[in-house]
Amino acid sequence: MIREKRILVTGGAGFIGSNLCEKLLELNNKVVCLDNFSTGKKENIDSFLSNPDFTLIEGDIRSSDTCRRAVEGMDYVLHEAALGSVPRSVKDPLTTNEVNVSGFLNMLIASRDANVRRLVYAASSSTYGDSISLPKVEERIGNPLSPYAVTKYVNELYAEVFSKTYNMETIGLRYFNVFGKRQDPDGAYAAVIPLFVKKLIRHESPVINGDGKYSRDFTYIDNVVQMNLLALSTENPAAVNQVYNTACGERTTLNQLVRYLKEYLSVFDPEIARIKVIHGPNRVGDIPHSLASIEKAEKRLGYHPGYNLKEGLKETIEWYYKEL
Repeated sequence: MIREKRILVTGGAGFIGSNLCEKLLELNNKVVCLDNFSTGKKENIDSFLSNPDFTLIEGDIRSSDTCRRAVEGMDYVLHEAALGSVPRSVKDPLTTNEVNVSGFLNMLIASRDANVRRLVYAASSSTYGDSISLPKVEERIGNPLSPYAVTKYVNELYAEVFSKTYNMETIGLRYFNVFGKRQDPDGAYAAVIPLFVKKLIRHESPVINGDGKYSRDFTYIDNVVQMNLLALSTENPAAVNQVYNTACGERTTLNQLVRYLKEYLSVFDPEIARIKVIHGPNRVGDIPHSLASIEKAEKRLGYHPGYNLKEGLKETIEWYYKEL
């Protein structure tokens, strides 16, 4: 585990970033959080602000000066800052590109110039695009299906070029449908699990895009935190300058997901079991099926998911019941 290091977390006030900040502080690291609060929330980091080992920089990765200031004196960078959501990128591809590509390039250049030991960045399962092979293996991808997917693939290409050209250490983590505490259930681009949990708690019918047979490899946040720590701390030369699936290796349809949510939420409120589901049209840019091979991460990083889907859902639902 990484201890007593200086680590920058971009997007540190977001869902994944704040969970990373929390764990890194528990391990006695000095953590700098860079966030412009476009999608991150101040309440996600409120409990850290009194910690002398935590520093907040309110700024935007689209500013190269801000990136240079943020990486000054850092040992490592965890780059989580991005504009997520396939539908958002379809609606506004320009801003998605500015943040996810230009912002990423700013961070690479700043990290290179500051001699950061290693940059670990959030990649995405959307990179697999129209590939129909299952499970998804890191070395076999398809064509992107959305502007968002294009930007995340470009991140991987830039990281590879910087690793070879400037002798930088980078590791990309292709996140598969991450869920857990602090994930925002509100807004036009809320992820499926927090959105469905919110609707069911309010006795509203969740809307499934399509017939519900699309499947995903839903990944609990603690597994993602574990992968980031392994990527930061690995001393295996073969593990560096690689991209890894960050997932559970389990495939769940949206219909199955709703059944699990209703079952676990009914423990708190029996009325939820009787709520009906509404089916709408498929979303543009959605990948039909997603299932990760985690063999590469197991072999090179020593990764073993600590939570399966059902265990993660139970933890998540308990958190939302306290918050909503």
